[in-house]
Amino acid sequence: MAAEDRKDWRDLLSAQLSREAMLKILEVHDKAAREALAKRTDASPEVLFLLANEGSEAARRAVAANPSAPAHANRLLADDADDEVRVELARKIGRLLPDLTADESKRLRDLTIETLERLARDQLVRVRQILAEEIKHLDCVPRAVIKRLARDVESVAAPILEYSPLLSDADLIEIVTTAQARFALLCVAKRRPLSPSVSEVVAAALDVPAVAALLANSGAHIRRQALDKIADQAVKVTEWHMPLVLRNDLSKRAMRRLAGFVSSALIAKLASRGGLDEKTRRHLKQRMQERLDKEGIDPEAPKGTDVAALFKAGKLNDSFVESAVEMGRRETLITALSLLAKVPEDSVRRILQSGSAKPVTALVWRAKLTMRVAFKIQSFVMHLAAGELLPAREGVHFPLTEDEMRWHLNYFGVRG
Repeated sequence: MAAEDRKDWRDLLSAQLSREAMLKILEVHDKAAREALAKRTDASPEVLFLLANEGSEAARRAVAANPSAPAHANRLLADDADDEVRVELARKIGRLLPDLTADESKRLRDLTIETLERLARDQLVRVRQILAEEIKHLDCVPRAVIKRLARDVESVAAPILEYSPLLSDADLIEIVTTAQARFALLCVAKRRPLSPSVSEVVAAALDVPAVAALLANSGAHIRRQALDKIADQAVKVTEWHMPLVLRNDLSKRAMRRLAGFVSSALIAKLASRGGLDEKTRRHLKQRMQERLDKEGIDPEAPKGTDVAALFKAGKLNDSFVESAVEMGRRETLITALSLLAKVPEDSVRRILQSGSAKPVTALVWRAKLTMRVAFKIQSFVMHLAAGELLPAREGVHFPLTEDEMRWHLNYFGVRG
């Protein structure tokens, strides 16, 4: 096609098109013009179906992403040989479902559901993964599709297990008791809300990351008997100590049990609760003093020069920072993070004052400390509410990607 003709078609595509104008564009077989037409939401269903059937890969991808594409074009594209066509369709199909009203024709609804079901069986994991992300919150999806995706590989099943409202308690219990992969337990443990019966099954598995996530989940309803059992098992599982102490539904028995082995700072957390009877409060204070004596903790915070000396000697580590956090030594913590992360103390202060878990998690990562330290800073220094805490992934790993953490640091002027 000549350059002048191309300009004419571009001008034509920028205006409102008649059916005749659309057909003329199709007749010239110009790829760029067809692709531009495939993106138009005012293109007629016949034109979009024709492009879905015989258009170039770029045109078919455009139709797959076009919310105005007719249902039979979507169904056709669900079997397209080009992976990116099916990826675009998976991104779109979930957004169409809530708009399908009872007034829609049965044929239209059936085709859309059929398209969804086909994508849920797609051979490409990426297609199923995108579909799962798009429909994880929907309650208008066939339960058979949700149950199928819930038993898929981790990247597909995880969002469904954690968020789908269509999974019943019976479904969840069946999945966590029969699934071979541990990720299923962890995802279910994070669901909000989570019923007592499902929580009990997760707790009974005694999987360290899953139980830690369950305890940190303020939307999880856990029976006191189950919490008592977890407290009994927590003696050797330090990852459970803090989330247990932060639970608002602990029994007096569980609190006394925890006071026998958690750190003095965590006992202090228990003792500071409102509504405790005098006998329990005295018991916790006694335990805290015993723990302080055993730990040999100096109540005086070390000076900043001591921290600098430790840093110079290569002894400024997780253990020191964690102890400073638990004892509420804010200035010591600021100095330590500044030295380890090579960040000005002013920036560290602003991050701690931000009230957000993500930047402080990124700062701890930059300091080459553990996620355990980051979680303790959120609780003991920043005093974040349970719903604002950012727990570790799988109990130990940083939950943000490196790019995300760099972004949060850049926001506070920390680069490099």
